[in-house]
Amino acid sequence: MREHITKVRHSAQWHCWLVLGLWVLLAGLGSCGGTKKLNQRNGRYYSARDMARMKAAERRRGGVAKSKAKATSPGGKSKVVVKRRSTPATVRKELATVIQTARSFQGTPYRYGGTTRLGLDCSGLLVNSFAAINVQIPRSSNEQASWGTPVKPQDLQAGDLVFFGASPGSSTITHVGLVTNASPEGVQFIHSSSSLGVVENSLETDYFLGRFIRAVRPVL
Repeated sequence: MREHITKVRHSAQWHCWLVLGLWVLLAGLGSCGGTKKLNQRNGRYYSARDMARMKAAERRRGGVAKSKAKATSPGGKSKVVVKRRSTPATVRKELATVIQTARSFQGTPYRYGGTTRLGLDCSGLLVNSFAAINVQIPRSSNEQASWGTPVKPQDLQAGDLVFFGASPGSSTITHVGLVTNASPEGVQFIHSSSSLGVVENSLETDYFLGRFIRAVRPVL
């Protein structure tokens, strides 16, 4: 009789441990270290990480139509710069030469009124760059802003000129740059910075978007 009771106790303990083990296992599946969250697509299940990778690949292929970045227009009002999700246009041969010439000045120090490799200001860089294709452009950035056809920020292409003010919301043009690349990933432009000399920067930064005034496309 005593032996039977002992066997019953052992069986009950084993049953309790089994239930406890199953409870711990199920609890673990719901924790951050458990199974991955699954998503269904085309009849198959994928982990959240795989879904994120697939969505990123779709965006790179043009699955996302547009992305937006805020800028400050003259007068302090907010505006939106839209970057297109499309294949960038082929750069004209003349503009490719202008861009290549501008890039050859990278590292040249800034010098107010400078037009040589010993020192350049922002408008002087463009004067030298367009001179490479025998095109004479106005000397000052303010005059260069009227040299060409106005372009919307979302339509920028390589070879366009972008103009900035000295402070956010300013309507007075004090700086100019040359767009070197415009793609779904963003807009790059080259300019002669008063602190760094001739450098290439991204337009999609708070500093430049806040000071952006206008853009023009040269008529060659």
